[in-house]
Amino acid sequence: MKKSFKPGTMIYPLPAVLVSCGSSPQEYNVLTVSWTGTVCTNPPMCYVSIRPERHSYDIIKRNGCFVINLTTKSLARATDFCGVRSGRDCNKFKESGITPGKAEVVSAPTVDESPVSIECKVVDVRPLGSHDMFLAEVVNVLVDEKYIDENGKIDMAAMDLIAYTHGEYFDVSNPNGFFGWSVRRKKVIKRERK
Repeated sequence: MKKSFKPGTMIYPLPAVLVSCGSSPQEYNVLTVSWTGTVCTNPPMCYVSIRPERHSYDIIKRNGCFVINLTTKSLARATDFCGVRSGRDCNKFKESGITPGKAEVVSAPTVDESPVSIECKVVDVRPLGSHDMFLAEVVNVLVDEKYIDENGKIDMAAMDLIAYTHGEYFDVSNPNGFFGWSVRRKKVIKRERK
């Protein structure tokens, strides 16, 4: 039997990403976002939802770009720190021990320690209530070479990624299957008659 709760955001787990922004080192900032996801394949598009009072909100709106950096177990402390401290009060890159890196297409920095950095250009800002959604086109993806195998496949399980679930961080490094495994036919081995 299920029990009713007041309406709320219970779609978990969510990615816990570091969103970096700014067009110069003087305004670089990074914040933790869980309201994020994919919205379209072609063109590749995603979103982040940010409260207008957050320091990064105006930086992203002014510059029209940001970078979504996936987080790992080794980045968990920095991820939490960047979600509870404001860039108005401190240099979050310096204070959290992460390094701003260079994006290839957008002016916003990446997070060097992140295994995947997704460069995004804002195409629309939609006020939704407590948060505004920055709808963005993905213009480049940077992946740490150590997670790319000899066939060019990205090994996501090796990254030790983390997710956010109702106030806690969890690792998501143990795969339980792969896309289509539930309907995949087993190979039939034909035996030769003797």
